Amino acid sequence: MKKIVVAIDGHSSCGKSTTAKLVAKELGYAYIDTGAMYRAVTLYFLQNYIDVADDHGIKKALENISVTFKRNVKTHRNETYLNGLNVEDEIRKMYVTDKVSEVSVIPAVRHAMVKEQQKMGKKRGVVMDGRDIGTTVFPDAEVKVFMTADVITRAQRRQQELLAKDQMVDLDIIIENLKKRDHIDSTRAESPLRQAPDAVLLDTSHITIDEQVDFVMDKVAAKIFTKEFSERI
Repeated sequence: MKKIVVAIDGHSSCGKSTTAKLVAKELGYAYIDTGAMYRAVTLYFLQNYIDVADDHGIKKALENISVTFKRNVKTHRNETYLNGLNVEDEIRKMYVTDKVSEVSVIPAVRHAMVKEQQKMGKKRGVVMDGRDIGTTVFPDAEVKVFMTADVITRAQRRQQELLAKDQMVDLDIIIENLKKRDHIDSTRAESPLRQAPDAVLLDTSHITIDEQVDFVMDKVAAKIFTKEFSERI
């Protein structure tokens, strides 16, 4: 069975990563969390006082950044490593979340990350989620899903994620953060967040994670069957 690329794009906190992880597990594919890559770069910039307006400083910084993923055999989750250091928990904290859209909008950062993402998915057999996977990273992805949800639902989900990590953040603050990120992501000049013409829309406001996974798996099954069937003719 030939392997394909599954591209899942969409807004923050609409269930992209959870759905993508579970779909990858079902298929036996690699899962690539591109959002974590931008978060790791943001963390590096914050830790090393890189000015987002300093083009030279950004270029030098990117030369010293390596983002990789490793599977934790105890927790069975993919974890993000920045220059060999596990930063999975740190990159999910609010102070990184507040700055990630400002960093990810920088053309040099996007070019560097897109290049790495394309290398990761070169042999296919990946499920990748982010903002521009189906439009920029893999415009030839066999399955493209664009996920969204209303901002209140997304904020409540994000708050629960933070509470699970012992971080208490007011819901109004999260809502404003999401609106800010939506605006930056959707209006940036470089690879803006938008639904690819051939992507299917999935509103997750009132459905479960299992239903989200089933939706994507149905699209995958249809594409794999169609692809193999056409090749046998």
